[in-house]
Amino acid sequence: MDRANDSAFSGFILLGFSNRPQLEGALFAVILVVYVISLLGNSTIILLSVVDPSLHTPMYFFLSNLSLMDLCLTTCTVPQTLANFKGQDKTITYGGCVTQLFIALGLGGVECVLLSVMAYDRYAAVCRPLRYTAVMHPQLCVQLVTTAWLTGFGNSVVQTALTMTLPLCGRNHLDHFFCEVPVMLKLACANTSINEAELFAVSVFFLVVPLSLILVSYGHIARAVLRIKSAQGRWKAFGTCGSHLLVVVIFFGTLISMYLQPPSSYSQDVNKSIALFYTLVTPLLNPLIYTLRNKEVKSALRRAVSRIMDERES
Repeated sequence: MDRANDSAFSGFILLGFSNRPQLEGALFAVILVVYVISLLGNSTIILLSVVDPSLHTPMYFFLSNLSLMDLCLTTCTVPQTLANFKGQDKTITYGGCVTQLFIALGLGGVECVLLSVMAYDRYAAVCRPLRYTAVMHPQLCVQLVTTAWLTGFGNSVVQTALTMTLPLCGRNHLDHFFCEVPVMLKLACANTSINEAELFAVSVFFLVVPLSLILVSYGHIARAVLRIKSAQGRWKAFGTCGSHLLVVVIFFGTLISMYLQPPSSYSQDVNKSIALFYTLVTPLLNPLIYTLRNKEVKSALRRAVSRIMDERES
């Protein structure tokens, strides 16, 4: 075995924000609070979607999958980041880095596809209301979600294998707070132009194509909303669609800025801030914007709390 790649035995050192140690204490507190809130919010959505029959609809089926994905994504990266901020040991094993890279890549791909599926679901609900239940039948919903998970993790298998087989020549200092493809490419001591071209092509497939489909879907939705005679109804619909689009723009904007440019042109401080936003803030915004403001979810939450209180009293 070629032992030029010593990182296979000693692991990697995640530098994170160690060049600015004064930030680490404040970042630790902020990240911990956001992480806990994100866990609570996404767990609540999953639980309510399972136990409350009124939420057994395609929209909440997709949203519960989105929440599950966000839970996995934050848990994949945030605990390691918190441990690195708090302690002196900033290492991650080779196996841990491979696992983190594989899971983060897979979940990112799943979310890209899932958000486009959710946009199509909203298009069918708004623009084809009479045929909605026939179009979005349970079997199709399961097939769409399964496709999203298989596509995301199928791509992750390929990307992880191509990235982790690059020679590192003993380099193991990652200027980041978790293992990510562009950072690993910068660490390689070989020509990575083929890897960069392949990463660009895959990023177009997972970012540009789904984003285009989402914008087309919401374009049709906006046109249908404009036909609503009630001004209050129009504003309510636009408010809901606008908040959904805000999440989409934030999510795809951060990923596009990371993956649709050559790794050699990255500003590491900017890249780390964007990655932190993508892995922490987006999973927090998803439950707040998509679900927890909805009347159906608020009613389901009240019913769940009432049942718990009644059981305690009895």
